[in-house]
Amino acid sequence: MNGQIRNDWSREEIQAIYDKPLLELVYEAATVHRNWHKPSEIQVCTLLSVKTGGCPEDCSYCGQAARYHTDIKVQALLPTEKVLEHAQKAKDGGSSRFCMAAAWREVRDNKDFDRVIEMVKGVNDLGLEVCCTLGMLTEEQAIRLQEAGLYAYNHNLDTSESYYDEIISTRKFDQRLDTINNVRKAGITVCSGGIIGLGETPADRVSMLATLATMPVHPESVPVNALARVKGTPLENNPKVPLWDMVRMIATARIIMPAAVVRLSAGRIEMTEEEQAWCFMAGANSIFTGERETLLVTPNPGLSEDMQMFQNLGLKPLVKENKSACSVV
Repeated sequence: MNGQIRNDWSREEIQAIYDKPLLELVYEAATVHRNWHKPSEIQVCTLLSVKTGGCPEDCSYCGQAARYHTDIKVQALLPTEKVLEHAQKAKDGGSSRFCMAAAWREVRDNKDFDRVIEMVKGVNDLGLEVCCTLGMLTEEQAIRLQEAGLYAYNHNLDTSESYYDEIISTRKFDQRLDTINNVRKAGITVCSGGIIGLGETPADRVSMLATLATMPVHPESVPVNALARVKGTPLENNPKVPLWDMVRMIATARIIMPAAVVRLSAGRIEMTEEEQAWCFMAGANSIFTGERETLLVTPNPGLSEDMQMFQNLGLKPLVKENKSACSVV
């Protein structure tokens, strides 16, 4: 398989790829990866929670849902100046992409959204790819973000359409697709992936990948997240996601969406350096970092630890040249 861009994948084809013998699967994914990307370059992205907690949704995995009793403290929208300080620090640390996350169900046309627009403009002026994840979005709101310099919008599918209602009841799967379509129509690149370890079956994982791979245009960015088991959430006692499940997801995503940046996202804190190396070999070419060794509100390796891993593995941060505008999960 040479890694052609296709949008007509069947679930049966994707399932057959996912089920291949592991070493054969990784070899094929690594071959596709080398045809489309520089395997030694990993995009370093920094994710900052600009508004934390208090979300009215009931996503079973999320510690920011107001209805769950977690140790996460609610934090109002950060001042723009503070966000830009974080962005500059991220750039100085080797990040080429800066993503701002707000624990909202949906974007509302109010002063808080006006402030996010100013944040987008400011981060864009720093020469970083600027990304946001703010919940549901109308086409008009997406256009405002695009005009401010937004490069990418993150809106994960989370899981398959058939399993979705087991994880979230306050929003429909189709609403996620509507937001992605609004982002596309506004000319913003799409960042969309999912989470494994929610209790889904391998068929659910394949179904989620099929939804992404049969979009008219593949997401430019596909985060693959392992469930971060947050105490106080309904899924806090789920088992740890096995490494080989992550490797299979990453390799399959790489083969069926060869041009995408596949992001090794949540769950890295529970992976050894050797386990992360398997994910890079399978086609992952991006990681997320966060200040204070957190990814939004869950633990994450520190930047210095990541840079040491890069040195050990012969990897280097992707450097974006002459970039004036961001493209995980």
